[in-house]
Amino acid sequence: MTEFVFFGGKGGVGKTTVASAYALSSADAGVETLVVSTDPAHSTGDVFDQAFSDDPTPVDGHDRLSAMEIDPEREVTEHLQETKRRLADQVSPAMVAEIDLQIEMAHRTPGAYEAALFDRFVDVMREESYDRVVFDTSPTGSTLRLLALPDLLGKWIDRLAYKREKSIELFEMAAIGSQEPRRIAAGDPILAHLRERKERFEFAERALREARFYLVCTPDELSVRETERSIDVHREYGLSVEGVVVNKLTPGPEPHEEGRGARYLREKVAVEADRVDRIERTFAPPVVARIESRTHEVKGSVLEEVAAELSIDPES
Repeated sequence: MTEFVFFGGKGGVGKTTVASAYALSSADAGVETLVVSTDPAHSTGDVFDQAFSDDPTPVDGHDRLSAMEIDPEREVTEHLQETKRRLADQVSPAMVAEIDLQIEMAHRTPGAYEAALFDRFVDVMREESYDRVVFDTSPTGSTLRLLALPDLLGKWIDRLAYKREKSIELFEMAAIGSQEPRRIAAGDPILAHLRERKERFEFAERALREARFYLVCTPDELSVRETERSIDVHREYGLSVEGVVVNKLTPGPEPHEEGRGARYLREKVAVEADRVDRIERTFAPPVVARIESRTHEVKGSVLEEVAAELSIDPES
């Protein structure tokens, strides 16, 4: 059974670096691993110095590791086209133009991005080619809205299916004869589609509740507060955060170093240490890594160093 691991957090905290490092650790431990970027600001390709697409691609030089980058804009467009196609098959030609207009308007509303991305997200989760799928998720707010969709859309579909069944029932009662109404009731394409969608949402909800979640933050006040809020919201959705990764810690100067720069660094390190101490004292999830900032881009051997600093067992 495929295991799902999510690394979330606000934009710019280094989710891609941490997710890629953990995926590398998993692959090195013998676990067939796929790392998936759903963040619009893709940088997985930069980490591995290789171009990736919407299809899983083996990572050069690393056995048992593949990567993919989901393009949110393309997903929205394809979601729009698929919705148009389905409805055009089920309504009269006179209604097609009006439906196109309504769908175009709907896809510009808040939530359309998440709904389109959710479909691709579920497709990846249903793929059973990997032992572990590691998600480099989008920034915190978008991710949490995405995680709320299974429950919200499941209830919405239940209501739509109920209304559709009642309309068919009324049509049967009003119709003369039984051939056409009964045929529609037996193979109604809209009901079939709604039930298929509901099954997808139920699968996603089960998978998310069994998944492991980690949050990445930096040692600045804004990031710490955002992470604290995110832990609470995850809990509201019944999702347990298993650990916090504190990234981009400032390296301290050598003991013998003096001067303005050294004093600045010591003060900054002390402030960051207080914040990490606060995280460890007040957050329910443990700190599973303290990762210092690097002067060079995190790739190659530097990514392996980061992977070694994660206190997350890649074999479990």
